[in-house]
This record gives sequence, structure tokens and C-alpha cells, in this order.
Amino acid sequence: MFAAADSLWMARALRLAELGLYGTSPNPRVGCVLVKDGEMAGEGWHAKAGEPHAEVHALHMAGAKAHGATAYVTLEPCSHLGRTPPCADALIAAGVARVVAAMQDPNPLVAGQGLERLRKAGIKVEFGLMEAAARELNIGFHARMTHGMPWVRSKIAASVDGRTALNNGESKWITSADARQDVQHWRARSCVVLTGIGTVLADDPQLNVRGMATPRQPLRAVVDSALRLPPDAQLLRQRGLLVYTAAEDAAKAALLEQAGAQVVRAPAAAGQVDLQAALRDLAARGANEVLVEAGSKLNGRLLKQDLVDELLLYLAPQFLGDLGRGMAALGELTALEQRIELEWRDVRHVGRDLRIMARLKKD
Repeated sequence: MFAAADSLWMARALRLAELGLYGTSPNPRVGCVLVKDGEMAGEGWHAKAGEPHAEVHALHMAGAKAHGATAYVTLEPCSHLGRTPPCADALIAAGVARVVAAMQDPNPLVAGQGLERLRKAGIKVEFGLMEAAARELNIGFHARMTHGMPWVRSKIAASVDGRTALNNGESKWITSADARQDVQHWRARSCVVLTGIGTVLADDPQLNVRGMATPRQPLRAVVDSALRLPPDAQLLRQRGLLVYTAAEDAAKAALLEQAGAQVVRAPAAAGQVDLQAALRDLAARGANEVLVEAGSKLNGRLLKQDLVDELLLYLAPQFLGDLGRGMAALGELTALEQRIELEWRDVRHVGRDLRIMARLKKD
């Protein structure tokens, strides 16, 4: 049974973990607070992959006060040697008396081993405090570790009647500047921004983070089945572009690679890219969260294949008419049993627009 003070300190650890929201990929976001005699002795968070973990920062701040303290950690301390030494060993060496973890680490290299190592060292170990909040913070890391897939979040800007553009393709701008700036936050926390070749040819987007400070830019990826990406596209003006294709045109691939892209073949039926294979490839590259910013065709394919986990909908207070372009090309549904159902998670104003967070109901 956890005490009220335990919840207060774990809440503090979770707030610290959020400070690493934009920079820890492919690692999880983790916060740690060391408490002794009811007072904070040290605290820290993981800021960037390859740098010290949250526990190490907290122990360094606490110094000798760490001996006999309670460590509140949002994720089970690691027990394996990666880019940095195991945090479980550091807590043991410091003489910590108790460790409270929000959740076990889903990484198979840890998966309870860190907590067990602490127990064997005589440290009192408890976990499960505010676990839901900790999992939400690392929802992509959890998905990648347990399913080998990233968490796929599709962002769609539309009118209140569900139109993303006029019939002639004009779409700038449906939503407000406030909504467009809010999107930058979601790009910054994502490991990859994924789009389709239709969007690239129509809009020539950059898909980078703008107007806010971020320690890194997300990788960009394009689904381009026939290698139609122009070598002068804005996406190629920055490093870090993956092009997923079903084409075997070595000459086109060479041109794009000379321009700075990495071309990955992922063929499926009918000359299209195997989207599940592409997402698994992104996960293998360490992608926890993928933000889809695409048109109705790619959104439709992802939805029909049950590859979207979450929708980020920005709805503008306007009508664009029944001839405007829709959110997702799903084809005709002939029975209600074929519908794709959602669960509302959050609704709020962003400027003049509504931002709706919804999760796809999974079987």
C-alpha cells in the first residue's frame, strides 16, 4: 500500500520525466526523485540518449544523502550495460533503502531484472504507483518493446464537415496559426514524421520542427511506391529522409540517394509499399512514436490495415462542402460492422479550432 507522500513524490518524478519529452529517443522518458526524512535529497531526468540516466543525475545531486533514501523512479531501473552503466547497480552502490517504480521496463533486456537485482541487494522494492501515467508518457517505447511496432499517431487538419482540402486541392490554410504551431509539439516528440508521395507532390512540405526549441529534429519518411519523389524536394534539403518504395528502379533510387535520402524497398501487392513492413523497419531503427501527416490515400490504407493507434484531429469552425477532399479514403462501407470505431481521449480549444485526441478501438 502506498502512502499519500509516495504519490506526491512520484508525481514530481513524472513531471521531471516530461522534461525529456523531445530528446530521449530511442530511450524512454524517465524521472527520478530521491527522498530522505521526508525531504527531497536529489532529482534528475533522462535528457538525451547516450547521456546519464535519471537515477544517475539524482544520485549525483544527493551525494551522501542517498544512503538510506527512497528512490521514486518512473520506470524500472535498468540492469544491463548499454551506452551507460546499469542504474540498478548505481542505486545499490549508493545505499538506497527503498525503490518505488511506476512500472516495470517493457524492454526484454530488463523486464523485471532490475527490480530483482535491487531486491537481492536487500533494497525494499515496490512498483505500480501511477503506472498508467508512466505508460502514457512512454506509450511509443512500450509499443516498440512489446509489439515491435511504433505508436502511430495520425494528424489530420479538417473542416467541421471533415474536409481536408477543396476539390481542387487548395488547403492552405484550413486551421489557424495556433493549431499549426501546436502541431510542432507533436512533431518534436515524435521520432519520425511520415507522409505520402501525394502530399509531397502537392505541398512540397518540410515536415521539420519550427518555431520552438528542440534538441533534435525527427527523421522524415515518405511512402513512395513508384519513386516519384523529385530530387529537388524540400524534404531532401535536410539530413534524415527515408523513402519507402516498391519500385526496382536502381537509377531513380541512386539519384535520390545522391541527394541525401535512404531508399528502402518494402514491396507489397499491386506495386504498393508494405506499410506494416515499413513501420516495423522504423521500429527496428529505434522509432517509438511516428506522426503521420498525409493525405486521404495513405491515411485510408493505414486505417484499413489497423496500423493507426491514435488520431490527432484539428477541426476548424467552417464548412468546405461535400465535394471537398475527405480525411481517409476508405472506400464504400456496406454495413455498419465495417466501420472503424474510436474512443475519445481529449477535446480542447487550440486557438479558434478544436483539437480532438482519439484512439482506435482494438480487438
